[in-house]
Amino acid sequence: MATKSKAPNRSGSQAAQRGERGRNPQGGNRPQQPPAKARSQPRGEESPAAIAAPPKEVVVTEAITVRDLATLMQRSPIDLIKILMQYGIMAPITHTIDHDTAVILGEELGVAVLWPPKTAEELQESASTEPAPPQLPRQRSFIQERMAGQSAHRMMDRPPVVAVLGHVDHGKTTLLDRIRHTNVAAGEAGGITQRTGAYQVTVQGKRISFLDTPGHEAFTAMRARGAQVTDIVVLVVAADDGVMPQTKEAISHARAANVPIIVAINKIDKANANPQRVMEELAKEGLQPETWGGDTIMVELSALTNRGIDDLLDNILVLAEVEQYKADPKGDCVGTVIEGELDKLRGVTATLLVQNGTLHRGDTLVAGKTWGRIKAMFDYEGKPVKEAGPSTPTVVLGLQEVPTAGDVFEVVENDRLARQITETRKLASASIVVDGRRSMSLEDFFKRFEGGEAKTLNLIVRADMQGTLEPIIKSLNDLSNDEVELKILQASIGDVSESDIMLAEASDAVVIGFSVGVDKSAQVRADNSGVEIRRYDIIYKMLEDIQDAMKGMLEPIYKENVVGHATVLQLFKLRKGFVAGCMVNDGLVKRGALARALRGNEVIVADARVETLRRFTEDVAEVRQGYECGINLSQGDELLHEGDVIELRERVRVR
Repeated sequence: MATKSKAPNRSGSQAAQRGERGRNPQGGNRPQQPPAKARSQPRGEESPAAIAAPPKEVVVTEAITVRDLATLMQRSPIDLIKILMQYGIMAPITHTIDHDTAVILGEELGVAVLWPPKTAEELQESASTEPAPPQLPRQRSFIQERMAGQSAHRMMDRPPVVAVLGHVDHGKTTLLDRIRHTNVAAGEAGGITQRTGAYQVTVQGKRISFLDTPGHEAFTAMRARGAQVTDIVVLVVAADDGVMPQTKEAISHARAANVPIIVAINKIDKANANPQRVMEELAKEGLQPETWGGDTIMVELSALTNRGIDDLLDNILVLAEVEQYKADPKGDCVGTVIEGELDKLRGVTATLLVQNGTLHRGDTLVAGKTWGRIKAMFDYEGKPVKEAGPSTPTVVLGLQEVPTAGDVFEVVENDRLARQITETRKLASASIVVDGRRSMSLEDFFKRFEGGEAKTLNLIVRADMQGTLEPIIKSLNDLSNDEVELKILQASIGDVSESDIMLAEASDAVVIGFSVGVDKSAQVRADNSGVEIRRYDIIYKMLEDIQDAMKGMLEPIYKENVVGHATVLQLFKLRKGFVAGCMVNDGLVKRGALARALRGNEVIVADARVETLRRFTEDVAEVRQGYECGINLSQGDELLHEGDVIELRERVRVR
């Protein structure tokens, strides 16, 4: 099934019937009618006529966007995107499809997709050509096969949780405020009575939860405490300013969290706006726009004039539908603390984001190192509520102490269990303060990655200039192999910053600095958190150290070396087994050494170990050449005879 990169120009009676309302940020044409009529309805609602009488057939030209086809069929674009996904086509709502694809979508939705009536010239031309064989039956069976394997028993859909990141002054706050006010204007009762760390909006009858965080530092601080809260990151980039240092940092932090990114190219209303240049700069950072054949959704908008806000929200819903975020409302209730503060009037308050289960008023919960019974719950507008389901932000009262943002909370059975858990955590925290945090260094990577799990060495690289950074990145990438992956989370110019240390904390990374300094705040945080900062002035020394660390992460290879021989002089019977009285001929005998017994060239006992070693009546650790000793083997000692030779070996790691 073919798709086309861009739609052909609409003209003639077809274009006259549709009209044009303007171009969306990704180049697709949006029809004037009937969307203008549909837009008069409140957000999330459909007109009674659309619900009662969907069309039985629609007319489609050679190409059409998903959004336009959904409008003609009076269906949600998400319904069409679901079907396209069965073909392996990850299509946004602005994606252009050909007529054959539209026919297949119509078959699935019960709508006949027809060509426009042909003119006399076209009828005469088509009569002289033989029609191509239809491809519809084969493609339809493919869809049915893909749909047949899906399970009917699934957890329920939950709203996506979105964090807005970006460079300072690029319009994050304005965008968040515009989205909040858009929600109120769409018919939400009441207004924003308080500013919380999270809130919800309703789009096309579906909810989206937004995190109102100061920036990527707070975003990463939550991950450093073990909280993976965000599902989608909206990266705000100003069209008149382009990609800036904090933009690059935000991209690195979002990638380290392994969450999809939607780019909001803001301020396109400005005279010097250049969205094309922004896309080029983002492409250099690895974010390829969908319009260029990449997989990153980019929406052009103006938070000041409200242009493109609907497109951004629609794309968030589409991405959420593709990712299929789910939770169990009846399961164990867990979530994350978004904010915590001590209110002069209400006492300890905490903004919580429920991630699984349902939180009820009266529940006892543990949040980090504090606990409490919920006395009251409020939604983000300050209205009292009795419960909060998955992906729902809520403000609660009743905790004993102010929790820390990023702490994970869980509902427990009773107050006694909650007290026990918090006391245990406080004791564990005190021991960590005494013993120091787990070190994140090159020397410790083997210990931390052994055990059969996938091995990845995460690095954050800082260099003094771009000409130095590029060969460093290339050389480091060349060190990766089949057993150990070297992953560069962030590479940039300038001194090591506190943001680098925060990213290293959350990702178990080592910071590499080449001919750069370290900010004082970064050094203090690294010392407190155990993050290692390696500084180099010679590139070969840096590569050698990292290569040695990666070798340490490989599966170790051992070699057995012979360390000594002992001849059996006499055997002594014990209650369990025998002790061989021996003379050490050469080398030495060690307790715990590997051993095998030889009779001439024949191996009598193999894969044994020296279990006990004695000199007269005393247990000893080793006996050297020329001395007698008593050797008790872990197995096969009953097979020994006088004159047999016990060969002692030790395993030495060679890699």
